[in-house]
Amino acid sequence: MSDALGKGSTEVSKGFASSNRLAKGCVLVVVDGPNAGSTFDVDGAASSRVFVGQSKSCDIRLEDPQVSRRHAALETSNAGVRLQDLNSTNGTFVNGLRVFDALIVGGETLRFGATTLRVESLTEVPPPSSEADRFGNTLGRSAVMRRLYSHCEKLARAMVPVLIEGETGTGKEVLAESLHDASSRRDGPFVVLDCTTIAPSLAEATIFGHERGAFTGAVTSHPGVFEEAHGGTLFIDEIGDLEMSLQAKLLRAIERGEVRRVGGSRVVKVDVRILSATRRNIEKEIQDGRFRDDLYFRLAVGRIELPPLRRREGDVAFLAQTFARKFSEADGGGKHVLGDDLLERLEAYPFPGNVRELRNLVVQHLALGALPSLDATAVTVGAPNEGPIGNSETSEPGDDFERVLARDLPFFSARDAIARAFEHHYLVRVLAQHGGHVGNAAAAAGIGRRYFQRIRNRAKDESEQ
Repeated sequence: MSDALGKGSTEVSKGFASSNRLAKGCVLVVVDGPNAGSTFDVDGAASSRVFVGQSKSCDIRLEDPQVSRRHAALETSNAGVRLQDLNSTNGTFVNGLRVFDALIVGGETLRFGATTLRVESLTEVPPPSSEADRFGNTLGRSAVMRRLYSHCEKLARAMVPVLIEGETGTGKEVLAESLHDASSRRDGPFVVLDCTTIAPSLAEATIFGHERGAFTGAVTSHPGVFEEAHGGTLFIDEIGDLEMSLQAKLLRAIERGEVRRVGGSRVVKVDVRILSATRRNIEKEIQDGRFRDDLYFRLAVGRIELPPLRRREGDVAFLAQTFARKFSEADGGGKHVLGDDLLERLEAYPFPGNVRELRNLVVQHLALGALPSLDATAVTVGAPNEGPIGNSETSEPGDDFERVLARDLPFFSARDAIARAFEHHYLVRVLAQHGGHVGNAAAAAGIGRRYFQRIRNRAKDESEQ
């Protein structure tokens, strides 16, 4: 962030803390460049960031070859309009100084590539009219989420393809299912295709289905996800990871509403609504030749950007308490409370793993009785005097293995330490997968509830020593 941007921009280096002021939008006037004379509104009530760039998907589209496909983003706030450069090729400038993250307060001159824009006075807009704290199973009462809900309601009814963008752990699949549940297809199937888990050799058969004998191991015919989702919704998760060789076939299936199984000759008509999601910068993937732009525009008729948890002011405590309440219900109605001290520490933590990390952290704390240590780089839980064991979000079991070996412990001590690390990782993972319900977690683990509880209590005792 720039230290100063000259006259009219003295607040640019200040933080983005909340205030009681209303959200602000602005008007941008192009004063120089191919789009000279054009005017663009940045609506203070916008449901997500406003993108600037050459791409057809950008809200502010500039016909300037020096501007990147997705060059920068503008986000309304109650302090002004936040401007972020999105790793553009030629940079973003405010009053002649290059910036990466700045607060616009009105009167500045912006430059993207060879295009210059003037920021007219900021205008205040009313806060979101809805007081809802959720859209389906998507939770949040922050202003940025409440503005999103009305947009989601419209997209749910519109039945158009929707692309959900957001960091890992922001809840893209949960939002997709919420869109399905709010649509006229709610009684139809909701089928998930995770592009990160498909084996390349089986990807085509997974998507389009296969006939018996189509390949080695195909002992029976099997429908693909399109056929399984007929009459409902197909959610394609992490679409940015799909192989280029399959993108053309996927586009054809979406446009024609028909598929042909691998090894088959019969065309099967399908009636499917497509929702997709990605953690990647698809515009950059297109620019680098890894994603088809025609498929992108077919998928992104509607677009939702789920904000990271660090931009959802006030949602951390709300979500943590909600997760604690659900854990209590799953744990036989026992009352589990998060202390004010823990909530304050959670709110101060940046959560690189977003909502998923917060949920796992709450379940870990309530299930194991371990009080996590939070800092900007890691969340660690371990037995005192032995160093941290790690956690399911920020460390892998292999990390713990190397950490124990590095301590040069005697054989039996090292083996016991690694066994404790394994138990910790396993318990956190299986409990999180089953909402903290011990009985279900034990059944999934294939061990008796009493033995599962014994391991759980041992982990608690070690964390409290």
